[in-house]
Amino acid sequence: MTRSEPVEDDGRVPRPEDSAAGGGPGASPARPSPPSEDDDDALVRWAFAQSPATAALYDTRLRLRLATVRMEQVIGRPEKAMRGLRVSEILVDPQSELTEQHMRRVLASGEEERLQVTLRLPGHDRESVWTISLLPVRGRGGAVRGVLLSAQDVTAEHLARERLVLVNEASLRIGTTLDLARSAQELADVAVPQLADFATVDLLPSIEGGEDPRAGPPGRSGKPVKLRRVASRSVLEGSPEEVVAHGALATYPEGSPAAECLATGRPLLRKVTPDALTAWERDAPERAARVRKYGFHSVLAIPMRARGITLGVVTFSRHRRPEPFERDDLLLAEEITARAAVCIDNARRYSRERRTSLALQSSLLPGRPPRQAAVEIASRYLPASARPGVGGDWFDVIPLSGARVALVVGDVVGHGIQASAAMGRLRTAVRTLADVDLRPDELLTHLDDLVIHLSAEADSAQVPSGDIGATCLYAVYDPVSRRCTLARAGHPVPALTTPDGAVEFLDVPAGPPLGVGGLPFETIELELAEGSVLTLYTNGLVDSREQGVEGLQTLREVLARPATSLESSCDAVLEALLPDRPADDVALLMARTRALDTAHVATWDVPAEASAVARARKEACLQLDVWGLDEAAFVTELVVSELVTNALRYGNAPIRLRLIRDKNLIIEVSDGSSTAPHLRRARSSDEGGRGLLLVAQLTQGWGTRQTYTGKTIWAEQSLTAA
Repeated sequence: MTRSEPVEDDGRVPRPEDSAAGGGPGASPARPSPPSEDDDDALVRWAFAQSPATAALYDTRLRLRLATVRMEQVIGRPEKAMRGLRVSEILVDPQSELTEQHMRRVLASGEEERLQVTLRLPGHDRESVWTISLLPVRGRGGAVRGVLLSAQDVTAEHLARERLVLVNEASLRIGTTLDLARSAQELADVAVPQLADFATVDLLPSIEGGEDPRAGPPGRSGKPVKLRRVASRSVLEGSPEEVVAHGALATYPEGSPAAECLATGRPLLRKVTPDALTAWERDAPERAARVRKYGFHSVLAIPMRARGITLGVVTFSRHRRPEPFERDDLLLAEEITARAAVCIDNARRYSRERRTSLALQSSLLPGRPPRQAAVEIASRYLPASARPGVGGDWFDVIPLSGARVALVVGDVVGHGIQASAAMGRLRTAVRTLADVDLRPDELLTHLDDLVIHLSAEADSAQVPSGDIGATCLYAVYDPVSRRCTLARAGHPVPALTTPDGAVEFLDVPAGPPLGVGGLPFETIELELAEGSVLTLYTNGLVDSREQGVEGLQTLREVLARPATSLESSCDAVLEALLPDRPADDVALLMARTRALDTAHVATWDVPAEASAVARARKEACLQLDVWGLDEAAFVTELVVSELVTNALRYGNAPIRLRLIRDKNLIIEVSDGSSTAPHLRRARSSDEGGRGLLLVAQLTQGWGTRQTYTGKTIWAEQSLTAA
């Protein structure tokens, strides 16, 4: 039995090729001899070298003693070239210095250390992420004799984690508002620099107009396509590589990533090659020059689609980061683009509905109210800024017979086109009912029935959220008597500012909101001093979150301040209560009362006798002479004669004639009967029945209104025509 030859410790790790197997063919096996310590050392070194781990052994001076074959492959250098070198001498990288600091701590403390580093290894075009474990190596006495460095490549896990973080960030940061351009910019901001060095968002021109583009791909293969730039982001300050300005319409030539991905409808991953640059220089020389100047080398083009509609294209480019895009980057870009596409399509649909709602509501709201003898008017309407569409707030100023005026403010529950359409129908109904001269409580009762009917129609048509609710305040002011009659249906109380500056909220009986049905409405009537200001408004003015319960108190304080005009008062109210855009629609109507005195009104009691007709004509003509309206005498005589005759023939006492001089001349005859006359066409053989027809032909308008004691027939004569 022979003893094994000792292995000389030359510091070299044994490799598989360093030993030969057995003897020649037919040789009898030698009897094994007991292993020596040298044999053990060689075996250990051999096992360490061939370990699948990426590991290296360092002594107390942090000099490399041993390295595995896997470590040699990762570093790209053999062990003999690294033996005796420190980590910072093997890899020139700031992370190497950090690793050495941790190794010293292991030698000092004898405790294991872990850290994660990002390195660009020799021969690699991209950075890799490694988790490094540093273990103390102890001798027989327990003293630390060295450090074992074990590294694990976690680049794939790190990239996957980063992609998940980016997807989560995109879901949080994209679509924070319903603004199309801002949503597009949020997409570009999320992508740079985490995914790309430069990102652009270009939309089809029809998208910003809220239109649905035609079906199918927006372009054909081999054809240029027009897109509008809405957002971009670069790692370079000022985006110097950008060619197309924000808001500009640009043509993308055939062969460009944007045109190609839109034509095919599929995402595109492309490297920037010299051949591609040559083609771009022919069709888009300015773009090709920027690509060359900034070194673009890899491009992703993703078509932006949502709900089956192509909205545009998002382009991601790299020119600072050396590694090109990979398949995983393409999938990530598709994911965040798809999320952004839904947000942008929501913004597009919202913008379209809002424009439609605003146009509808603008057409339904009154323009500048005509000049009234009864009141001076100022008004404001502010649509909500944060709601999906406008709401159903409205106001109106309706001229009534006898120089009176109706003031209306209402609010339909909800927002959007449905609320605006309901508001339009209610406003039309109020005007129709006001023309009949119904009392405020009766008018609200009819309006309540209409809302119930509209809700039933919506339910039968299976319209989502078909129930329609509304509130309304209706007031009628008579400048002759200076009396104001008010009723409200669940609406905020109006404010009254007296000429001396005192402000009070009128105690108008609340009444149920419109659409409840079955409950009565009540009125109050009060006399207003000339120069008093009635302030009517919707709840969006005083119920904002910023004001809370203090809204009414703030309104009181603002109305009590002296103001140069009603317009300035409106501005002051909005500035105090709504410093920012309102969260709900707001309608505000302010009316300063006027009074018509004896210089504008003349009244006579008419006795129930036939001779009273001639006397009434004479009194009317004398009054016209006092007013300097002699040109109107002929028509006035005919109208007074007809109306007084009808009152004597068909009405009851007491009978009264009244003339009101406003911008027009108003003739009124009141009697104690509630029977209203009707206009009819007399036959050629009839001796009468033509009086009201003459009145209708000679005057600007005529009508009847019911009073507590009977009725009043009126006719309005244009003084301009006279």
